[in-house]
This record gives sequence, C-alpha cells and structure tokens, in this order.
Amino acid sequence: MKRLAGAVATIAFAVFTYGLGNAADLPLAPPVPYVPAPTPVYNWTGIYVGVNGGYGFGQQTPGSLFGDSFSAFNYNANGWLGGGTVGAQIQSGHTVIGLEGDIDWARINASGTGPVAFNGFQIGTATLSSSLSSVSTLRTRVGYAYENWLFYGTGGLAVTNETSTLTGPVGFVCGTGAAGSPPCSSPTSLHLGLAAGAGVEYGITPNLSAKGEWIWVGAGAGNTLKENMLRAGVNWRFGM
Repeated sequence: MKRLAGAVATIAFAVFTYGLGNAADLPLAPPVPYVPAPTPVYNWTGIYVGVNGGYGFGQQTPGSLFGDSFSAFNYNANGWLGGGTVGAQIQSGHTVIGLEGDIDWARINASGTGPVAFNGFQIGTATLSSSLSSVSTLRTRVGYAYENWLFYGTGGLAVTNETSTLTGPVGFVCGTGAAGSPPCSSPTSLHLGLAAGAGVEYGITPNLSAKGEWIWVGAGAGNTLKENMLRAGVNWRFGM
C-alpha cells in the first residue's frame, strides 16, 4: 500500500514538473497598446445670454432728425455704450449658425455749429447737438469654429433712439411755429436701420465664452446715423 501511494505521488510530481516546463516555453501575450483618451470637441450649440460694453464712433446728421426740411449738416458722434445680449446657435462640423439680439444703452453725444437751411432757404446759423440714448440690433451670425475659437460675420437690423436740439440760433428764432422757423428740438423716436460686422469668440469653459466684435450701424432716413461700435462681452451658454 505504501509502495502504491509513493508511486502515485511520484507520477503526480512528474506531471506537475512537466507542466511547469511547458508553461515556461509558451510565448508571452503581446502588450495591450496605449490608446489616449479622445480630446473633447468644443460645442457652440445652445441658447446663451450675456453682457457687453464698448465705444461708438461715427457721424450724425442731426438736422434730418427734425424732418426732410433741413439741409445736410453732420459732425462726429462718439461715446460709450453697454447692455445685454441673448441668442441661440447650432453647430454642424466647423460651421456655426445662429440668431442674436442685443440692446445697448448709449451715451453718444455730439454738437456742431453751422449754417441752417430750412424749407430750402438759408435762415441763419445755429448749434445743433444730438444725443443717442440706445442702439438695438437683431442679427444672424455665421461662423467657423476651430477648437475653442469661433470666427464669425454678422448682419441684420438695427434700431436707434436719438434726438437733436437747436441752440444759439443767429438770424432766426426757433420754435415759434411761423413759416421759415424750425422747431427747437426733434422728437425722440426710434429709427430703423441696418447692422453688419464681424468678431471672434473664445470658449473659456464649456458654458462660458468671451468675445470681441466690430458692428457698423446705419440708421434713419439717408443714414442719419453712421456709427462704428467696438464691443467686448461675455456669454453664458445653456446646451441644447
């Protein structure tokens, strides 16, 4: 019995040793290649709100704010502006298309002195001053996205709110209502026009971005106002 047990043990040991030897001769499994994690693609799709501010410079033709009876007279109109933005856009590949609206409260004032012609007659000289209190636009945006950058062009409608005043007239009296006497101030009213421009926007986080842009605005009959707006702003985007 002891001899049988010893024989079994010897055979088991021999099989185990033989298995280990064959295992040592087996080829090693090839290493698993390292695959880096894909870099997330920045997505501009979403609805966004923001704030902006900047500087406006251009020309104002203040006499045309009174009506068509005034001759052309223009001067530079410069000042600060700031307000809010709301928009929505969608991205397909590198192309981003959207609609954006904004309203900026402005402090763009100017004045100049010159001859005044009313109803086709030269009636004297006066100082004309104008005040632009707000600029609103509704525009399409079409852009090219590259990583976190968005380069875009924009165009659409503009609405301005402005008024003009005559002071220090020489050779006539304003506001009397008599023939050949112009009013002393123009009505404060909204003037429809066009807006166009270009800009660049950078995505800081998946939801927060910063932009810089140039927008040209021409508003009123015969482009009463021609203004360039240089603006910077930040937008917060809600993904769709």
